[in-house]
Amino acid sequence: MSSWKKIWIIYVTVHPHPPSRTAGRSVSSSSAKPTAMAAQKINEAHEHIAKAEKCLKTSMTKWKPDYDGAASEMAKAAVAFKNAKQFEQAKDAYLKEAEYHTENKALFHAAKAYEQAGMMLKDMKKMPEAIQLIEKASIMYVENGTSGTAGMALDRAGKLIEPIDLEKAVDLYQKAASVFENEDRLRQAAELLGKASRLLVRLRRLDEAAVSLQKEKNMYKEIENYPTCFKKTIAQVLVHLHRGDFVAADKCVRESYSLPGFSGSEDCVSMETLLAAYDEQDEDDVSRVCNSPLLKYMDNDYAKLAISLKVPGGGGGKKKKSPVAPQEGSAGPPPAEEEDDYEGGTSRFLCVYTSDTQKKSGH
Repeated sequence: MSSWKKIWIIYVTVHPHPPSRTAGRSVSSSSAKPTAMAAQKINEAHEHIAKAEKCLKTSMTKWKPDYDGAASEMAKAAVAFKNAKQFEQAKDAYLKEAEYHTENKALFHAAKAYEQAGMMLKDMKKMPEAIQLIEKASIMYVENGTSGTAGMALDRAGKLIEPIDLEKAVDLYQKAASVFENEDRLRQAAELLGKASRLLVRLRRLDEAAVSLQKEKNMYKEIENYPTCFKKTIAQVLVHLHRGDFVAADKCVRESYSLPGFSGSEDCVSMETLLAAYDEQDEDDVSRVCNSPLLKYMDNDYAKLAISLKVPGGGGGKKKKSPVAPQEGSAGPPPAEEEDDYEGGTSRFLCVYTSDTQKKSGH
């Protein structure tokens, strides 16, 4: 056998599936493709910027800069930079677009450009700076007479900042609510106040939460959304009890009697039971109401208020036996249980003290 045939047999044995000559090329070209596309978009952006600068030039026959044309070209440049993932340059282009629209007295389009610049900052993880630009955009929307768009922009800003800054989110939601309220769009205003109220509860700013809830409830009453008013009454009671203001909580329920359908409703009965049990320091009833589905499945922040509600003098929220229980268990209850009964307050102490003469007394 000739030498070249031996070499060929050895090669085929070692490499039964020789690699394709084009395989390496296809991989390298596909990996380079995004870079080429990005470069192309960047070149397009610079072409649009050059056209924008040309629009701003004046001459003997063109006395005023063409701000509208320049803004249009900068908008195209911003989109090209954005598609190339060049967010910093896209942000600068949007800011230039906003500047040219402002010079052209086109406030709505200027506000839109500022908002887009804010979105670029969001993509760059510069959230506080992004929120500043969106707030600036909202002011321009109001000046332009498009308050609804301003409110929606502030709402979006609140959602963006909420995961990292609750305080700022509250401020943005309240501003958005105020914008909608001025436009007599009370449903949207009440929804945004609801977001602010929940965050105030989460921040433990309960005095402010109580004020916000009352305003929210008044708006729902004005638009005759009474079932939601009932839920807001429950939230008010929980907030006031956590504030230690039983009188304010009781007042909220009494005022709600004027709402159609409230008296005798499940919400009303639950709140009456809760207030009576709280006033009598009856931990069993308080716990039963607070762990009922009605309160358990409220918005998470209010549900947490419910399950963490403690009766004053109740030993850290532990359930206690009713005054009747020690009498029935006279065959030797544990000392700890007897001590718990004395911790409930003067009324319970008096009940135990007179137990040998009043065997069937209540709370």
